[in-house]
Amino acid sequence: MSDTRVHAKGGRLQMPRSRGAASGFLLILLGAWGALIPFAGPYLDFAFGSDQEWTWTAARGWLEVLPGAATVIGGLLLLGSRNRATAMLGGWLTVLAGAWFIVGRALAGPLGIGDVGAPVAFTENKRTVLELAYFSGLGALIVFLGAVALGRLSVRTARDVAYAERPVATTLQPEPAPSEDVTEIQPTGSAEQPHRSWRDMFQGGGRRHTHAH
Repeated sequence: MSDTRVHAKGGRLQMPRSRGAASGFLLILLGAWGALIPFAGPYLDFAFGSDQEWTWTAARGWLEVLPGAATVIGGLLLLGSRNRATAMLGGWLTVLAGAWFIVGRALAGPLGIGDVGAPVAFTENKRTVLELAYFSGLGALIVFLGAVALGRLSVRTARDVAYAERPVATTLQPEPAPSEDVTEIQPTGSAEQPHRSWRDMFQGGGRRHTHAH
């Protein structure tokens, strides 16, 4: 077996998977937070709209679960894709989801989505923290990370070129060597008579002569 080096033809869309890994991982965490905190937050006395755990409303589905799930999907595309176009699709998806976290409540009335309510807090500081953690601050952070990922993906670096033109080892099977064994073919005729020495012939003749007398 022998190894040969062949240049991979990846094209301009190929890139290392690590290019969007960090941003993708952080966006997955933020998306999961945005989609789950409305239901699990009341356990921690950190509620928005309702202090009841796992309470589903249409407004929560449209304004929190939907953008959170979209952020998770976009983060997965950034995290696992080696294709630049697919990763950029994930980046744009997270940017749009983050923007929806920020402006969704303002558009909820005209779109007939409903209202998620107000922060469940008795102090102004906690209301501000809840507002940032549930909507505006969370959305701004998602938009920032998505934009950073898109900025990195839009630049084709020397590392990307080297990755697309990287040599790939291929294994070639050697051709079978000609066999050195020679097969002997025996003729199908009668077997050869065994060779008799002169001594055997004379002894045989003497025995016949004795019997004759």
